[in-house]
Amino acid sequence: MKVVIADDHPIFRSGLKFLLETSFQGIEIKEFDNGSAVLEECLVNPPDVVVLDIDMPEKNGLVVCDELIQQKCPSKIIILTMYKDAEMLKLAFYNGAHGYLVKDNTSEEMVDCIQTILDGRSYIAKSIRESQPQVDSDDLTKTQIAELLQTLTRTELKTLKLVSQKLSSKEIADLLFVSAKSVENYRSRICKKLNLDARNNSLLLWVVDNKSIIEKIQ
Repeated sequence: MKVVIADDHPIFRSGLKFLLETSFQGIEIKEFDNGSAVLEECLVNPPDVVVLDIDMPEKNGLVVCDELIQQKCPSKIIILTMYKDAEMLKLAFYNGAHGYLVKDNTSEEMVDCIQTILDGRSYIAKSIRESQPQVDSDDLTKTQIAELLQTLTRTELKTLKLVSQKLSSKEIADLLFVSAKSVENYRSRICKKLNLDARNNSLLLWVVDNKSIIEKIQ
């Protein structure tokens, strides 16, 4: 397993590296102290797991996370920070994080977090789940939605955003300079990727439920 650690505190990086090396056999670890360097490394040589602090020089961890997701980097991303508030947690998941850990409990949870995200599930620090139980289910759902949206092409994303504006297939076709039949095909593919039933109004209902997320699509 290949892991990248990005944190501008060398003593913390050293402790985390020791923890991982004693917990996983055959692990390869690279360390970085700024966001720009870790972004460049992960885009060229994607590791299995990236551990990002939020507060780093040049690019913060949330920016790096977002850019890795936008560039379709296959790495699983863990945000590791001192921030325990729900808003920062939501920002992390919105930017594509798969796991969120608080530094106070790193040694107790890092191994569980890595194993969980490599299994395809999301992980939220236990201390946050216990103190703010409402964010657990909400943000896991948002993470799952974000992962589904990443499977859509740019044309499909544009179509989805226009569907959320209650435009008809013909109106969408005119805006995209394609035929109405093409838009119907886009909608059908979107439904398939989002695990929706294309035979009824499930796509429209889905975009209504998730409009706040869709509105942020660029």
